[in-house]
Amino acid sequence: MVNIIKLNAIDSTNTYLIDLGKNVKLLDGTIVVSERQNKGRGQLGAAWQSQHLKSLTFSVFKRFENLPVSFLPSILYAVSIGVYHALNKILVPHITIKWPNDIMSYSNKLAGILIENQIKQNKIVSSVIGIGLNVNEEKFENLPQATSILLATGRKQNLEEVLEIVSNSILKELDRIEKEEFQTLKREYEETLFRKNIVSVFEDTKGFRFNGVIKGVSEIGELLVENEQGIIKNYKLKEIKYLY
Repeated sequence: MVNIIKLNAIDSTNTYLIDLGKNVKLLDGTIVVSERQNKGRGQLGAAWQSQHLKSLTFSVFKRFENLPVSFLPSILYAVSIGVYHALNKILVPHITIKWPNDIMSYSNKLAGILIENQIKQNKIVSSVIGIGLNVNEEKFENLPQATSILLATGRKQNLEEVLEIVSNSILKELDRIEKEEFQTLKREYEETLFRKNIVSVFEDTKGFRFNGVIKGVSEIGELLVENEQGIIKNYKLKEIKYLY
């Protein structure tokens, strides 16, 4: 039985769940969902905007047993694939994963993922997985590349039903990690990458723009991009950005 904690408003569901875990022993799969999130966080401190009763902002607690830190990328792969499969089940068109953690419909952002891992003695003991998902928004202010399930499909959704589908799919994929399916997860993640094998324009940290082709991800989750000289380079988060 899944333990769901429903809140009217909170700064961040991830922060709430992490703090709660410091005081009580959380059940594996505990979910915190908030109607309004005031200080939603994205990757590396970026803000996540949500709309009251139109967005889904929730966090999932996942416990692990003696999981080596080398498995960290597999958690991202599993969560991303879980959201990917859930949105396909809801019949959202053309879902891809924009490295590392954005979920796209065509070229527009539909969802974001923030994973915060708890590590002790070089082992991952648990993860708090935050999901921001645009569901029934009809328009976005100053976010030209944002979309919602409603805009992508033309159909309004029941938020509770979407929460159940997405959270169940995430937990199902996370269970594959301890079955040592990490190479399969990596391959499935790579197969769903946004603009994979398509010539795209990128910009590096020095402002240099170049044409490149996404080939996949490294064993530690870096993006692999082949440049015009046929050389494949590894890029960490914030070392490269898409310009399409």
